[in-house]
Amino acid sequence: MEHREGSEPDKTAVWVALWRAMHVQIDPPPHVFEDEHGLKLAAPQEDWRKRPDMDPNSTILVRASIVARARFVEDLVLEQVNKGIGQYVILGAGLDTFAQRKPELASRLTIFEIDRPAPQAWKQQRLVDLGFGIPEWLRFVPVDFESGESWWDQAVSAGFNPHQTAIVTAIGLSMYLTIETIVSLMQQIATLPSGSTFVMSYLLPLDLIDPKELPMREWVHKGARDSGTPLISFFSGSQLMDMARQADFKQVQHISSTRLSQLYFNNRTDGLRPTTSEEILVATT
Repeated sequence: MEHREGSEPDKTAVWVALWRAMHVQIDPPPHVFEDEHGLKLAAPQEDWRKRPDMDPNSTILVRASIVARARFVEDLVLEQVNKGIGQYVILGAGLDTFAQRKPELASRLTIFEIDRPAPQAWKQQRLVDLGFGIPEWLRFVPVDFESGESWWDQAVSAGFNPHQTAIVTAIGLSMYLTIETIVSLMQQIATLPSGSTFVMSYLLPLDLIDPKELPMREWVHKGARDSGTPLISFFSGSQLMDMARQADFKQVQHISSTRLSQLYFNNRTDGLRPTTSEEILVATT
């Protein structure tokens, strides 16, 4: 596959897409989450599963976390759509494939994918090349969160209505943003009408994760740093909940890795379970 210079997906976004596909291809059913569309978008070399960063044993915990957080978000989106919410904002969309995998559900929403301009342009071209197309209800909003650009204003220009309820997700994004940017995100989203939901995954500090996972965490740190997207922000659950309350969210919930294990990995005998390193915040207006 040819890449236009300066326009290609983030390495970390490709990791996520490939690990999601690996779950389907190598982990026994029932699968927590099924997504091989991201694999089609990324179009790696045929021997991609032999790469060191795809080793099925050393990546099992992070692979489980990737599919657990994706499942949690899509379960929540379905719940919110059934309640009548019509706007879905995906901050740091990467190679998200919700619109392509679930068109019947997705078409009941106006979806705003917000990501850095170059990777987003690459993704749009791949969707066209693969024949998925870009439906009217799928809007792409190019924004670099750390550049000072207003993702909110850009989304409004693309048709987002800040006076209507919405679900806003930031999965696999917060660790690349400064605390100041995260606080600003929260404060803006908290102004949405009552009944709106914000979902964000975050990484715990090293002293709060299972010591056995430290080598894997360091490997992820190195990979992100080497790809030009270093991990810079880490939070405890209580710290992040306090930040959400200070931003004026009315209800705040912490979804631990233990809770994700209970939801999606009970009774598995293959060792598949989420890392203790990443957890989820759910905040509602």
